[in-house]
Amino acid sequence: MTDLNADLELIRQAAIDAGALAVAEREAGLRIESKVGGSPVTSGDLAVDAMLKDRLLAARPDYGWLSEETADSPERLSKRRIFVVDPVDGTVAYMKRQPWWCVPIAVVEDGQVVAAVIHAPEVQETYVATRGGGARRNGILVRASDAETLDDASVLGDARMIEGSHWDEPWPALRFSKRNALAYRMALVAAGAFDAALALTPKWDWDVAAGSLIAEEAGARVSDHHGRPWRFNRPDPRQASLVCAAPALHPLIVRRCKNVPIST
Repeated sequence: MTDLNADLELIRQAAIDAGALAVAEREAGLRIESKVGGSPVTSGDLAVDAMLKDRLLAARPDYGWLSEETADSPERLSKRRIFVVDPVDGTVAYMKRQPWWCVPIAVVEDGQVVAAVIHAPEVQETYVATRGGGARRNGILVRASDAETLDDASVLGDARMIEGSHWDEPWPALRFSKRNALAYRMALVAAGAFDAALALTPKWDWDVAAGSLIAEEAGARVSDHHGRPWRFNRPDPRQASLVCAAPALHPLIVRRCKNVPIST
């Protein structure tokens, strides 16, 4: 079995080089197209995807592959280990030269993330984790917030999620902020910079796989909004929703969301 630290070093260096390539592609001038559904994809996204696929699968030819910018194949389902990649998470921020984009890469084994990196080039932050090995930002251990109450908690997400009178248990006043990249939101929760990240709609594995391990290894808890744990490398590569929160806050959020149906 490949050593997890060797896998981590492989994906860490690949993510750093991917970030540099993305910046270089942007400086050279991006070609921008619209995908089905209207979201943008740039020549930078595609160049990074090709580089990462070539490098990572050359190093680990027996691993499977799942990426936002590669057509999915059922072949990955037969693999014990796969790479889960978003070449550029936060493409709009990347295009607009805003700092909140990143390159997340995860290694999934038997449905669980075992090694992960999130590299945010513009802010010079690299988050890494291995299962059971803790989470680090630029080499320094990080820990999730020790917040114990939702009152005045800092949350990454859309404030409109909790508006309205349909909640069985009302929400206290929360401080909402936005960051483009889902993976980077989870990294910020891992580092204790925010108390929670919340989304009540399905999220693609490539956006959340790396962040889930980094957050959990930092002491945060991650699940869908019914409190169900995530599993990766399934035929449908999505999670039902996202609750990534400081350990004391996670059950308080899930308790309020338990009657919100799971979207499909």
